[in-house]
Amino acid sequence: MSQGSRNRAGGSVRPGVVADAEQEFDAYFRARRDAVRRTAYLLCGDWHRADDHAQAAFVALHRHWRRIRDRAALDAWMRRTLVRSVVDESRRPWRRERSTDEVISIAPVDGPADGVATRHVLVDGLRAVPPRQRAVLVLRFLEGLDVAATAEVLGCSTGTVKSQTAHGLAALRAALGDSLEDLRPAG
Repeated sequence: MSQGSRNRAGGSVRPGVVADAEQEFDAYFRARRDAVRRTAYLLCGDWHRADDHAQAAFVALHRHWRRIRDRAALDAWMRRTLVRSVVDESRRPWRRERSTDEVISIAPVDGPADGVATRHVLVDGLRAVPPRQRAVLVLRFLEGLDVAATAEVLGCSTGTVKSQTAHGLAALRAALGDSLEDLRPAG
């Protein structure tokens, strides 16, 4: 049967349908790849790992593409897959972060580089927050999701999101220490 490919039920799939699905996936990938990669970076704090997580999420999406009927929910599906990928990887023994006694001081920067310095301070602070709490903070405050949507992405209760938010903010404040003032707008 060289005319088309086979679906999971063993029936044939018309070549035009496969081509249309591939074009839809390609369009979605091109439109969302940078945003997914940025979210992955905020979740894990490393661009190389962020690329790996984003790729894993897009591979999973491609694998399920023809079965996903609600195209409006693709972003939520990707966020959930991405967060699970990052949290699952953080549980692997070879990926556990190790704290050190070394303290890195950050000198205040004035001028156009303020935004860059602020981002670095925030990302460094997020690295010190445990992965599940980091995921909640990124989804709530950087992705702009509410408590219910964050709970849906993470597959937990809204109470868990609220407590993880409180614990995550406390951990972030502790990690940032004096650098916390650098994140507040002047004035």
